[in-house]
Amino acid sequence: MKIGFLVIYLLLLTITRDCTCERCDDWGEDTRKLTQAYDGEPVRIRCPLFEDYLKHNYSTAHSAGLTLMWYWIGKGKDLEEPINIRLPDNRISKDKDILWFRPVILNDTGNYTCMLRNTTFCLKIAFPLEVLKKDPNSCVSNDKTPEVVTFQLGDTATLTCPDTKGYYAADVTPTVNWYRNCLLVDQFVDRHPQGLSLQFSNVLQRYEGNYTCIVSYEENARAYNLTRTFYVKTIASHFYARAPVMITPNDKQTFEFLVGGELNIECKVYFSYVNNSFTDIGWTVNGKTEGDFTDPRLHVNESVTMDPTSPGAKTVTKELRIRKITPDELKHNYTCTARNTLGVVSRQALVREKVGTPRYITELACGLGATLFLVVCFVVVYHVYWLEMVLFYRAHFGTDETIGDGKEYDIYVSYARNAEEEEFVLVTLRGVLENEFGYKLCIFDRDSLPGGIVTDETLNFIKKSRRLLVVISPSYVHQGTQALLELKAGLETMASQGNIRIVLVQYKPIKNREKVKELKLAQSVLSVIKWKGEKSKYPGGRFWKQLHIALPVKKPSSTKNSCSFQMVPQYLEFGTECSKNITT
Repeated sequence: MKIGFLVIYLLLLTITRDCTCERCDDWGEDTRKLTQAYDGEPVRIRCPLFEDYLKHNYSTAHSAGLTLMWYWIGKGKDLEEPINIRLPDNRISKDKDILWFRPVILNDTGNYTCMLRNTTFCLKIAFPLEVLKKDPNSCVSNDKTPEVVTFQLGDTATLTCPDTKGYYAADVTPTVNWYRNCLLVDQFVDRHPQGLSLQFSNVLQRYEGNYTCIVSYEENARAYNLTRTFYVKTIASHFYARAPVMITPNDKQTFEFLVGGELNIECKVYFSYVNNSFTDIGWTVNGKTEGDFTDPRLHVNESVTMDPTSPGAKTVTKELRIRKITPDELKHNYTCTARNTLGVVSRQALVREKVGTPRYITELACGLGATLFLVVCFVVVYHVYWLEMVLFYRAHFGTDETIGDGKEYDIYVSYARNAEEEEFVLVTLRGVLENEFGYKLCIFDRDSLPGGIVTDETLNFIKKSRRLLVVISPSYVHQGTQALLELKAGLETMASQGNIRIVLVQYKPIKNREKVKELKLAQSVLSVIKWKGEKSKYPGGRFWKQLHIALPVKKPSSTKNSCSFQMVPQYLEFGTECSKNITT
């Protein structure tokens, strides 16, 4: 009957057409029939005319006198040409409606056309074939999309290597290797290879991934491989399937909004995984569903968060926003409804008007905030500029310590007698303290008279000085030196009479084990001002400010030269015109 029907159909086509012309019905390119294959592996492509476009199979069409012909257009080419199935190695062959490649190569990529025709009838369709190379050090190519297979958590499951039947003879037993993410499955927990099948005795979420089976066999003394890949995805067990669970709104939550402000309500619903189920969530405002909303002030936004602990489960949040809400709208009914195949849940959001904050509270909060801000600013400014603030106060409001105390010198300088420290004292310290700050220094080697007794003169100079400036260095702590004599005399005078203060300047650091007891005592009760080499040379730097604060307060005198204002902390550079005049 089928053959007779096809013959009658073809005769009718012949009668209705001009016998001298031939027309071919072209169905174009069917991209849904894309076939992807790996370079060097066997592959077969089947003409889709007999699957989706004709009601009859190949045998019926062949019996009716129709011939199936194959053409192809190579990648990057425009000319369609017939397929050569008479190659010497029989690499390409035809079997009924199937075209075989044993094996396929990269140059076989292109569009293939199968045409069914006779002298009066023609029908054709094209479909693509893509040949891929496997990625380096990989068993697959990332360009080939694997088929997704879903397993329920906790179930037993079987993964079967597909599309291998017909590639090798029935009496051939191939070698099958299974891989997970290209790692050979060998003694894996809960996963056991059994030929063309991979058994899962207990499906867990961590077993997700790409599973590849590689089937190896021989044909005509030549080895072939077939590579098939699945992506195993786990879903929640049907035992946990349930109706939607609404998280918000709930009976314990009340939404408050100001009139004229923005209303913002979230509907949050948890959907467990339900096989072949829909999920729906929506707002109803005073009986109107979302499809009936026409007010441009009203907006609905939806977001989805997947549950990492339960595959397939998710939390859906639907946000309802209304700008410039009116008093009447605060009295409307706002209801959220969620449903799936297992049930429906609906809940109304409790909305009411929010009472504004009293004005005096706002003003009080602003005042406290401003006060706190000012306090913080003052603390920051003091922390950063406290040296400058102290020097400013001393210069304008401090009491001159030099009036009526009977002292001749402002500072007695005690230091180790070596070339480096003498240069530091005589050039650097003296240059700034005398020329820039206007202090009178007593330097023993400069101000003592020859022929006197060193001990007596040292004690006499210290008694006539307001400060004892000790320059600490490793050379200073040597026993029996004049520097230690000066330090001991200063400590005794400060302890017994209290009319001299000691200022410690660390020129170079000293190890703790090298310190003498007098120096340890001084450092335990006095702060140390550290000289940091090149960083401390600038007279306006932190070292000189700290040192200036530790020295006596000395007011400028109108009887002194015009540069006496330099006792106020102006911190001029070395070599200024004033310093030159004073030196002169």
